[in-house]
Amino acid sequence: MSTPITGAVGSSRWAHGLLDRVAYPVAGALCLLLLWWAGGQYIKAQPELFAFTRFAPEAALPAAWQVLVSGDLGEAAGASLYRIGFGMLLAILVAVPVGIVVGSSELLRRVTGFPFQLLRMVSPLAWMPIAVMVFATWDGAIVFLIFMAAVWPILFSTVFAVQRIDPLHLKVARNLGAPLWGRLWRLTLPSIAPDVLAGIRLALGVAWVVLVPAEYLGVTSGLGYAINDARDILAYDQLAALVLWIGVIGYVLDGLVTALIRKVNWQN
Repeated sequence: MSTPITGAVGSSRWAHGLLDRVAYPVAGALCLLLLWWAGGQYIKAQPELFAFTRFAPEAALPAAWQVLVSGDLGEAAGASLYRIGFGMLLAILVAVPVGIVVGSSELLRRVTGFPFQLLRMVSPLAWMPIAVMVFATWDGAIVFLIFMAAVWPILFSTVFAVQRIDPLHLKVARNLGAPLWGRLWRLTLPSIAPDVLAGIRLALGVAWVVLVPAEYLGVTSGLGYAINDARDILAYDQLAALVLWIGVIGYVLDGLVTALIRKVNWQN
């Protein structure tokens, strides 16, 4: 039987959780909407900016609904999600094994430190001319750019996570006769999973930002192409609607990875 104190604590936690999950995000969204509306009013008051008045929420929000119900959003987002998913998968398949190997060796960390840091500081979009020359298809070039955007956060997070593993745990596993693959599967991967997923979350954010300008290349599908097309036909309400949906989809993707981090992190 619960006591009044226990019930009060439970109610307080429930209220706090409701604030965190619902009230605060809604308040933030309303503040953002208010700023958007104020920006629209400012544009309307400037005669020289009259062509951009359809950026305001009064025109953009109905356009966002129309883009959704017409199926145009699903078609564009499907192409973009395929490209970013493929690029992220390749980045994970390369970065995690390389990060484990590098993180396990002091010599490799010293040798690879400079070239990895140098390549990390190059903008992913700077690889665009090379991607266009190397890959036979535009999709291949875009996936490569996403890969270059995502690989470094995952790689460095993996290296950092491997360095954090207690050497005593590895020593005990070796002394007990655990084979290399057993230590990797039962000790290393569970230990580094939260940090690797945090790197994947960061990489996903960078890759999602790179995606839209990457899709300005010669493809005829995707969110970046849809924005470019809306700009060309001066459909600024549709352009603002697509920008809004890009933010919403990116927020959902980030939320999914965050939920996975909480599930995997045994410390929580």
